[in-house]
Amino acid sequence: MEPSLATDVFAALSQTTRLEAFRLIMKHEPHGLPAGEVARILDVPQNTMSTHLAILTRAGLISSERQSRSIIYRAEVERVRELASFLVSDCCGGRPELCEPLVAEFTPCCVPGEGKNAC
Repeated sequence: MEPSLATDVFAALSQTTRLEAFRLIMKHEPHGLPAGEVARILDVPQNTMSTHLAILTRAGLISSERQSRSIIYRAEVERVRELASFLVSDCCGGRPELCEPLVAEFTPCCVPGEGKNAC
């Protein structure tokens, strides 16, 4: 990821409502969430939410698909992976053992059949 693209992504996420909307949409992967539902859950007027979702879309963090009368928003997980990789690409100066806690943080927390974290 180019630094200029990373700054565009960070700029899109630098506003509280957009950050909350993005995290909410990520939570609903892979099915996505209708725009109206995002607005309702976050208690934001639909026209305002539309503007926020457009900014997140331009940054490549989410995409939309029309389904009947609804627009469903989904997270662009590959863009999130690119951003995370960009942030840690030079991590630990060649000492991977220092990065183990970071890697563990990104390890899936959903383990089928494992109590409260079960999928």
